[in-house]
Amino acid sequence: MFKRLLSFLFPVKIHQVHSSISRNLEISWNNGQLVLDSPNTNYSYGSLQRILRQGLKAIGCTQIQAMNHILVLGVGGGSVVKTLVNEVGYKGKITGVELDPEVIKLAHDYFLVQKIKQLNLIQGDAFEYVLKTAFQFDLIIVDIFQDTKMPNFLFEKFFADRLGILLNAPGYILFNTMTLSTEHLERNNNYCVNFNNKPYTVIRLPKVETHNELIIIKKSKSF
Repeated sequence: MFKRLLSFLFPVKIHQVHSSISRNLEISWNNGQLVLDSPNTNYSYGSLQRILRQGLKAIGCTQIQAMNHILVLGVGGGSVVKTLVNEVGYKGKITGVELDPEVIKLAHDYFLVQKIKQLNLIQGDAFEYVLKTAFQFDLIIVDIFQDTKMPNFLFEKFFADRLGILLNAPGYILFNTMTLSTEHLERNNNYCVNFNNKPYTVIRLPKVETHNELIIIKKSKSF
């Protein structure tokens, strides 16, 4: 309790572990809540939760509450899952895919994601999961980082096309990106071209928490 109170003055680190995928991972008290960080960015329950909360708000709670199955690629400590369940009031199924086993262990030990009964948390590669799964989803959240870097496959046309195939209509993709340079902005421009036709509509929310851009892709029913 003392460390939690102290965290309103400055962050208090309580646990650190090395990951071969994410480098060093830290659990800290920050402003009265536990957060998960990599060396240069927040992984869960800090700015990341605020960023994805804005994306979910832009889609709309009513729309999300009516959904049946949501896919989360890059679960981290599970902050977006808890936002969906506790704040949005989502009651349907959630499939989460997280590559880093150390992150999953922290999600269980410190954030108790195992208590979220509607969550099926899979340790595995997001690319392979998207390639092989036979499920369809109403919302696909893409939030994959290795510290501040984003894997190249996320922006490849094949991966974008595959997400479109897995997405029900109506349905949404919520893609969290980091934009630290003009090259990153151009990368995002090129990505959005993949959805520059019917039945897709692209909405971009730039400069969220300064360095992030949310790309929301809506898939409409074909008539």
